[in-house]
Amino acid sequence: MVSRRMLLTAGAAVPLLVACGGESLPRAVTQGGDFRLQRVDAVTRIAQLTGAGAINDTEQYLLEGTDLGHMTTVGDRTYFTFGDSFGLRAPGTVGAGGEVWKSNCIAWTTDDDPSDGITFDGWVLDEFEQVKEVIPGEHKPNDQVGEVTKIPTQMWAVDDELFMAYMSVHHWGDPGVWTADHAGLARSVDQAQNWEILEGVDWAGDGNFVQLAHAHVVEDGDTYVYLWGIPAGRFGGVKLMRVPASADAVAAGRFEYFTGLEGDEPTWGPSEDGAATVLDGFVGELSVLWSEHLERWLLTTMVDNGSAVVFEGLAPWGPWSEPHTITTQAETPGLYAPYTNPRYVSAEGRRIYFTMSIWEPYQVFWYSMDLVGTDG
Repeated sequence: MVSRRMLLTAGAAVPLLVACGGESLPRAVTQGGDFRLQRVDAVTRIAQLTGAGAINDTEQYLLEGTDLGHMTTVGDRTYFTFGDSFGLRAPGTVGAGGEVWKSNCIAWTTDDDPSDGITFDGWVLDEFEQVKEVIPGEHKPNDQVGEVTKIPTQMWAVDDELFMAYMSVHHWGDPGVWTADHAGLARSVDQAQNWEILEGVDWAGDGNFVQLAHAHVVEDGDTYVYLWGIPAGRFGGVKLMRVPASADAVAAGRFEYFTGLEGDEPTWGPSEDGAATVLDGFVGELSVLWSEHLERWLLTTMVDNGSAVVFEGLAPWGPWSEPHTITTQAETPGLYAPYTNPRYVSAEGRRIYFTMSIWEPYQVFWYSMDLVGTDG
């Protein structure tokens, strides 16, 4: 059993390049003009994805409670990656806790109709036909001595290989506060069934790349994976790094860090220490996507361990708008980790679907929100 982190309950059009798989990738350029997003409207809880009463029978795989559920799409398959997961939970359990504790697990789906929730086609399972802890955590006591758990913070794909970023949690502290020993990267070459940790590809536990969001971006004709990073916890600003979109480059740790602008052109350096802050503030788990409707970047997160919000960006490095509220803790008690995915948009890009975790009952839910821009 684990005592887990607690929640506060209180311009110019961008040309798109088409990748070999038919996916349109945004260019890394700064947009002209003003911000276009006016507000978020019609926020709707569509379905519960995990646990008792969900549209997916997760209990048959010994999964009664979990969180996170960030997504990455490869071909027609979208992977959902979950954090600390528990197979048996006593009635009335609040937050993370229970028996048969696994630090992470993965589901996948080919469901491309997000309007009624997402039905999982399958899970990565162990030899007992239970959800598999794909990157085992050490599960030490929460006493600031060893590793409590390995939490997956993002997954992306290049060259038919999957890469998962994780944080090695050292201690769960006050609400929204935790420390990490380090952040690392693991690789799978068999559709998420088995993973190996990449030795030497890691980041400092007290640095700014402990939790990540990702997007594939074209810059000067080359494709990169852009990664927005925050520290451990929910009270840090956002920095940016990139890596060439090749499996060899990722595995070799060829990451570069955004250091600023020369005119309108981004500059990059080899050291995490030189990374510039692109979004100042106190934000938590995050995701980023390119909105073809607004022709702007959208970063979803939470601020001050409170409201779920979306920021609009003119470029991957900003500037970023003031936050637009998706929902508050008063409206949705115990919310955290709003995650989007480019696959799950509709209404010509005006409607965005996303996962969001709720601390009580410690499950993942499926939501939608409508973007209201300056042109409607």
